[in-house]
Amino acid sequence: MASQAILEQKSQVVEEIKQKIQQSSSVIIVGYQGLNAEQTTALRAELRAKGVELRVLKNRLVARAFHELGYEEFDSVLEQPSAFAFSPAEDPASAAKILLDYASKTGKVVVKKGMVDGVAIDVNGVKELAELPSKEVLVAKVLGMLQAPITGFARVLNGTIGGLAIALKAIADKQN
Repeated sequence: MASQAILEQKSQVVEEIKQKIQQSSSVIIVGYQGLNAEQTTALRAELRAKGVELRVLKNRLVARAFHELGYEEFDSVLEQPSAFAFSPAEDPASAAKILLDYASKTGKVVVKKGMVDGVAIDVNGVKELAELPSKEVLVAKVLGMLQAPITGFARVLNGTIGGLAIALKAIADKQN
């Protein structure tokens, strides 16, 4: 039987995992068998550069954390050793992009499942997430769309005023 200290330690780890899940904009679950230490270090460094934390955690503890948060759909992917990529609030797609790219390069990382803003997504959902443009690109597109009507309106006004100026000049030339 596990001692009380061990049970308390495990429940503390579960609480930490729950906080990580709740604070992350996305969580991507991957299989990492076959990666050597050098490849793992390179992957972690690439993820860390984007603010993503990659952690290897005990599946039972992660399963308990998901259950306590009300997610039952992750049990099937938590049977083999897994790593968990926790994305920052600013960029939910960065982990998916990096992990799928790394999976295609090495063939040793397998994306199992993910979660975005509290919604479970399958492998295809993770692929769709990875294809999303970055936040900066989306903001630029929205600003461009907002600016387009204003620019068009300014051109129309400029054209109308220009036309009026030409008409007035023609009238003035006729009278002279």
